[in-house]
Amino acid sequence: MRKFLRWLILVPLTIVLVLLAVANRAPVTLSLDPFSRETPAFAFTLPLFVALFAAIVVGVVIGGVAAGIGRMRWRYRARKAEREAEKLSAENDAFFQATATRSQQADPASREIALRQ
Repeated sequence: MRKFLRWLILVPLTIVLVLLAVANRAPVTLSLDPFSRETPAFAFTLPLFVALFAAIVVGVVIGGVAAGIGRMRWRYRARKAEREAEKLSAENDAFFQATATRSQQADPASREIALRQ
């Protein structure tokens, strides 16, 4: 089912991207110099679809980094809670082992007296 949904989404998306690339092959000048419009110091001439795809890739990378930074706090808390749970589990096991050892060492008479009270 997942494969089918993946194909259901990826095939139309691929078709749209190919159509976008074919329709926008004209070269454009991408200027990175905000001070000089006529003779920019940093300018690239490339097809429009390449500029669009590059902008999409940069946006996805920035979004992924932002989401990763947001999840770092939750990962830290989860690791801290896991360490605390392991510590408490070890303490609990040690307590039960000590209790079992004490109850085995106690004589039956004192156990009966304790139960009567």
